[in-house]
Amino acid sequence: MNERFLIYGANGYTGELITRYAVERGLKPIIAGRNEAAISALAEKHGLEYRVFALDDTVELDAALSEVAMVLHCAGPFSLTSRQMGEACLRTKTHYTDITGEIAVFEACAAANRKAEDAGIMVMPGVGFDVVPSDCLAMHLKNRLPSATNLTLAFYGIGRMSHGTQATMTMNAGKGGAVRRDGKIMPVPAAWRTREIDFGEGIVKTGVTIPWGDVSTAYHSTGIPNIEVYTIAPKSALKAMKLSRYLGPLLETGPIQKYLQSKIPPGGPSDEERARGRSLLWGEASDDQGNRVEARLTCPEGYTTTALAALNIADKIISGNFKPGFQTPAKAYGADLILEIEGSKRRDD
Repeated sequence: MNERFLIYGANGYTGELITRYAVERGLKPIIAGRNEAAISALAEKHGLEYRVFALDDTVELDAALSEVAMVLHCAGPFSLTSRQMGEACLRTKTHYTDITGEIAVFEACAAANRKAEDAGIMVMPGVGFDVVPSDCLAMHLKNRLPSATNLTLAFYGIGRMSHGTQATMTMNAGKGGAVRRDGKIMPVPAAWRTREIDFGEGIVKTGVTIPWGDVSTAYHSTGIPNIEVYTIAPKSALKAMKLSRYLGPLLETGPIQKYLQSKIPPGGPSDEERARGRSLLWGEASDDQGNRVEARLTCPEGYTTTALAALNIADKIISGNFKPGFQTPAKAYGADLILEIEGSKRRDD
């Protein structure tokens, strides 16, 4: 069995963190990306093989994928990169995973389900903080209330964001929000709804709806037709989100995007900052008869969770534990998948 895997975009903030954690586990991934200087330096630091190619170089891309059992795709924004990598995985019969949180990417991968089944590969986008903890929480709530027709999820990340995360958010700043109604994803204005979220431990925050990946994935995992996802935003950010309803077309223009992207600081949180951070999640499921269940989940800081969850899933795939076709983390591995990560705790209320 081929137990090798490829990390593409390994020189990005999250890709480099995943690479470091992989080596600490005794794994030897092949790392790859477009920037030869950065990739070669990272490979030398960790004693790894590396490849350098752009995603539009299909010859080199296919050659690299043919060497491995799976790819962990870390080069976003994934709305711009996932299609090329995904198509190459189908051609080479290589398992596909990524760390996206973008609804359009999840839906495109779901649409490729039959092709993935025919190729005998698993396609699983969102193997990081987007969306492993929340997907597992959604499945847990569904298991507790099989008749559920409504699902509400919320998360609160204590810590700062990386350059890549902020770049993706900035790119989508003018696109509004999204929820799921009667099984279909529907657009809503940015900051469509707010509500108070009790995360436990005396932490109550104002949440705002966002187009988080679970609007897509939780439906595929649970079949619950009505889904909303909230995150915590300070008043200044909430005001900016509401303002974007009117400035959307302007925010999407090339010059404005170039300016906004130029203002994003490089890198991401330090090891010390990540160690101090953590992630709080809350979820509620209800049915048409008025039954309701609620649960809370605590796990490590978001980037730490991403690295640990992604490598946990990589271990499963390369050892032969996979299901062909499009899968979500909880659908393939169950609601307790997140509890395999040290420091993760779940509580029912």
